[in-house]
Amino acid sequence: MNSPKPFPILRLPFLAIGEAFKAMHPFEIINFSMISKRTKGIAKQISVCPRYKIDFHIKETLEIWFFGTRNMAAYVMTSDKEMDGKIEEKECCGSILPVPLIFRKVFKYSKDPVDEWKQLCKYVLEIFKKHTINDLLMTMDAFVDHNVSIIDFLKANLKSVDRCTVSQWNRERYINVDEHTAYLLDNIQINSDLCTDVYIKNINFNGGFPKNLEDLDIKNSEWIGYERLLEIDCKSVIFDNNRISDEQWNLFIKKWIAMETHLNLVYLQLIYRNVENFRALVLHDIPHEVVDEAVKRTFKTRRNCIRELNGGIDIRRIDGKTATLFVFGIGLHGSFLMCVH
Repeated sequence: MNSPKPFPILRLPFLAIGEAFKAMHPFEIINFSMISKRTKGIAKQISVCPRYKIDFHIKETLEIWFFGTRNMAAYVMTSDKEMDGKIEEKECCGSILPVPLIFRKVFKYSKDPVDEWKQLCKYVLEIFKKHTINDLLMTMDAFVDHNVSIIDFLKANLKSVDRCTVSQWNRERYINVDEHTAYLLDNIQINSDLCTDVYIKNINFNGGFPKNLEDLDIKNSEWIGYERLLEIDCKSVIFDNNRISDEQWNLFIKKWIAMETHLNLVYLQLIYRNVENFRALVLHDIPHEVVDEAVKRTFKTRRNCIRELNGGIDIRRIDGKTATLFVFGIGLHGSFLMCVH
């Protein structure tokens, strides 16, 4: 039996080619675009390409993720020669979706994975017509010697990223990532969400947090002090251990009441604190109202989630807005929250 002839896609009308592209996954689109200058030009004109969201991951491997159909796909650049050309597929989200998603990974070997990843990123941005990516995940101790060059590459080829996660694998390796983390924060425009999960060693860390973020999550936040708190300007702020004293929390709340700080704040989440102790040590000279535990109210919390909560302490700002303080969760595993409404 003769093998089927290749489908002559280039002979189709342009609209029909566009329909064919809808059935392709991102790898097929990229491979098609690499055939010739003509196919590259066609791929760049097809309207289906911009619908994809793209993530860049820098961790033990360097990856490019694609989201745009029900399924997910990722290119993985690896220095492991045995992985070259391998394809991994697995189902995910089967417990919450009627039909599981398929996550497909394609591995590509390179002697210089960082440089080839950069080249592929640049090509993907061109074909999929992206100036902003959906998510940047950068592990700061994965490719330490390349951190600055990677950040410079991202700055040169991206207008911004919507979400960014900066992390660190191993605290025990004692790799100081302060300088590179600050360099990233100062050179990459972040539009919406930032999560830092690095071990900052210098309490005078000179990196600046972006303003007007939707969500700022600072893990390992022992270095955060009062002055740094006042510099933050985000809707949702989360951190745990910190260097802020009760006297400074008192000053912070007074500044908030007077509309001198955190005008955009909607949600603040801190490590667990006993409400009565906080009231005695922080709110002793601040007007407030203790709401009866029998009173149940609905609050908008992080990422517009709605929660029904009992009681709390209400503090009113001079413009009429109210901050409600309460503990959410059980005992020491709970969090101390401030919701502005």
